[in-house]
Amino acid sequence: MAEHNRQLARIFDQMAQLVEVLGGNRFRVGAFEKASRVLGELPNDISQYDRTRLTDIDGIGQGTADRIVEFLDTGQIDEHQKLLADVPAGLLDVLAIPGVGPKSVATLWRQGGVTDLASLKQKLETGELEDLPRMGKKTLDNINASLAFAQAAGARRRIGEALPLARWFVDKLRGLKQVNDAAYAGSLRRGCETIGDIDLIVCADAGDARNISDLFVAFDGVTDVLLKGQTKTSVRTEPGLQVDLRIIEPAAYGAALIYFTGSKAHNIRLRERAIAQGYKLSEYGLFNGEADGAKRVAGETEREVYDKLGLAWIEPELREDHGEIALAAKGTLPALVELKHIQSELHTHTTASDGHWSIRELALAVADRGFHTLAVTDHSRSQVQANGLTASRLEEHVAAVREAAAELDGRIRLLAGAEVDILSDGKLDYPDSVLATLDVVVASPHAALSQEPAKATRRLLKAIENRYVTILGHPTGRLVNRREGLHPDIKQVAAAAAQRGIAVEVNANHHRLDLRDVHARVALEAGCKLAINTDAHGHADLDQLVYGVLTARRAGATRQDVVNTFNKAALTKWLKSTRK
Repeated sequence: MAEHNRQLARIFDQMAQLVEVLGGNRFRVGAFEKASRVLGELPNDISQYDRTRLTDIDGIGQGTADRIVEFLDTGQIDEHQKLLADVPAGLLDVLAIPGVGPKSVATLWRQGGVTDLASLKQKLETGELEDLPRMGKKTLDNINASLAFAQAAGARRRIGEALPLARWFVDKLRGLKQVNDAAYAGSLRRGCETIGDIDLIVCADAGDARNISDLFVAFDGVTDVLLKGQTKTSVRTEPGLQVDLRIIEPAAYGAALIYFTGSKAHNIRLRERAIAQGYKLSEYGLFNGEADGAKRVAGETEREVYDKLGLAWIEPELREDHGEIALAAKGTLPALVELKHIQSELHTHTTASDGHWSIRELALAVADRGFHTLAVTDHSRSQVQANGLTASRLEEHVAAVREAAAELDGRIRLLAGAEVDILSDGKLDYPDSVLATLDVVVASPHAALSQEPAKATRRLLKAIENRYVTILGHPTGRLVNRREGLHPDIKQVAAAAAQRGIAVEVNANHHRLDLRDVHARVALEAGCKLAINTDAHGHADLDQLVYGVLTARRAGATRQDVVNTFNKAALTKWLKSTRK
C-alpha cells in the first residue's frame, strides 16, 4: 500500500473507533470507516490525485477530502489529534485487543475505570468488572483469553505491515550517492509472517557513515531517534516500528548480510562448519584462523562466503536449520518458486458478495498482471455478513461470469466458481447439484473455528471427499496475531488432499497466510499441490501475492509444486483431474 494511503487509512480507522468510544454520531463512524477502507484499496498514492477532484473517488465525500488535504499539507488531521486527547493514551492498546470493540472499551473505561492494558489485566484478576452491563463471565473470560493471546503475540508486526516500509527505506538509501548498496535483513528477509523490527544493512565506506546516518534520521516517517552512532542507528517510525540501520564496509557487506539475516540456528551451523574447516566466521567476514592477525578470505558477498565454505548459496527463506546446509553441501537445494512464475489467480471476490469491484474490473486487473486464467469465487450462502450468494443468485452470477468470459476471450480466461463454506459438520454450503455447475470450488472454513482438533480434522476430511472440491481454502481460518483458528491434523488432511489430487491453499493475504509455512511444508511432504491465491476483494489485494510466495518458499515449494504456475493447458488438465 502506498505510504500516504497507509497512514491515512490507519488514522481514519482510529478516528472511527475513537468516535464510537466517545459515543459520537454513528454516521461519522461509518464515514470514517468507509474512508479507511477506500484509502486502503486505492491503487495509487492519494497524493498523486488532483486535490480538487478527490470527491470523484467513490466513497470520498467533501469532508473526507478536506481532511485528506489537511493531512497532505500538515502531516496530521486536527480532528484526529483532538479525539486522541479526549481518551487516555493507553486505551488505544485496549482497542487493539482482538474481539474487544469500541462499545465494550467505552464501558470498560467509563464504568470500569480501565485506562490501559495493565489496569484491564488487574481488574480482570480481581473480578471488579463482573457487575458492568453486558460484561458477564463469558464475555470477560473471552476478553481475558484475547488479552493473553495478544500479549503472547507481543509487539511483532505482520509481514504486510513491515515489508512495504522496509522496501521504501531501502529505495531511499540506495538513492543516496554515498551508498553502494542496501538491503533489509532479519526475519523479514527470511519471509517470516511476523517481525519484531526492521534491520537495514548499508554497504558504504566508513568515512561516509556519519553523513548517511544524518540523512537517515531525517527521512519522512521517522518520529524518534533511539540511538545514533557511527555504524548503527535506530529510529522509531510513524507506524510504531523500530528500524535499525547498520553501515558496513564493502569488504564485509556479504558476511554482515548473512549474520543479520539469520536465523540464529542457521548461523550457528555455518560457524560450526567454518571452525571445522579452520576458519572463523563473524559479521565481519570469514577469516583463516582465530588469531588477531587472521586474514579475511571472504565477506564481500554472501555467495563468496558460502562458496568458500563449500556450499551452494542458500535462499534466505530456507535459512532456518531445517537441513538446508546439508542440501547446499550436496548441491541439491530446491529451486524455489518465484513471484514471476505465478500465471493464474484462483480465489477472488466481486461485488456479487463482499468484493469491491465488478467481474470485468477484476478480470482486467488480473489480465494486466499477465495472468492467463482467473477464477471468480464469491462467497456462498452461509456467509450472510459477506453477502453470500443463495443458489439462485449464484446461478445468475455464474451466467454473468460466462458472459464476461465470452467478452474477454483472448485477453484472459474466466472460470466460474465459488468459495463454499465448509460447515461445522464437514458438509458443504451448496448441494452437489449446484457445485457441479462450477469450474472451481474453493472449500473454506469460516465459522466454528474453535473446534477441538479431532473434530476439525474430520470436518476438513469430509469436505475433501466431495468430488467437486478443487482447492481446500485457508484450512485453519486463522488470522495472524488475532485468531488462532482450527488445529487439525495437517498431515492427515494433506495426505487426503494429495490422494484426491486437489490443492491446499496458501492464502496470500498477510492477515491469513494460511496454510502457514510449517503446514505448507507438511503438505509438500505428503505430495500435495499448493495453490497460492490472494483472496482478492479489491485492487490492492493483488499486491499481496508476494506474501503467499514467500510463505511457500519458506516451505521449500518449487514451481512444480504450485498449481498457479501451470500454463493454461496444464492448469486445464489439472482442473479436470480433480473431478475424476
